[in-house]
Amino acid sequence: MFHTECSARRLLDHVTSRWGIWVLLRLHERQPLRFYELRDRIGGISEKMLSQTLRNLVEDGLVWREVEPATPPKVAYGLTPLGGGLCAHLAAMLDWIEDNADNADRTGDQAPSEGALPSA
Repeated sequence: MFHTECSARRLLDHVTSRWGIWVLLRLHERQPLRFYELRDRIGGISEKMLSQTLRNLVEDGLVWREVEPATPPKVAYGLTPLGGGLCAHLAAMLDWIEDNADNADRTGDQAPSEGALPSA
């Protein structure tokens, strides 16, 4: 759909990465969040992957990063207006998935016969 050098494809890759959606949705639930709060709310993500995912989302303009000068520095993250707009769509997608997950599990093996069109 998008050329490999297209900025839209890069953005799509970052948003739909294994952890990108979870970072965005957790920030959508509550912000600002500090790095360790975000890590604990996601669960299963390494600090390295969280750092990389946050860096990508900040560079894409979806997430903001604020450093409070202290020892050690306190870093907080939140959604930019662009990221907030995207999260409204992601939350709707998540609602659809929650509503339809059981049906998808039951119908996954019911492929149409060869040459048949799926019913609408």
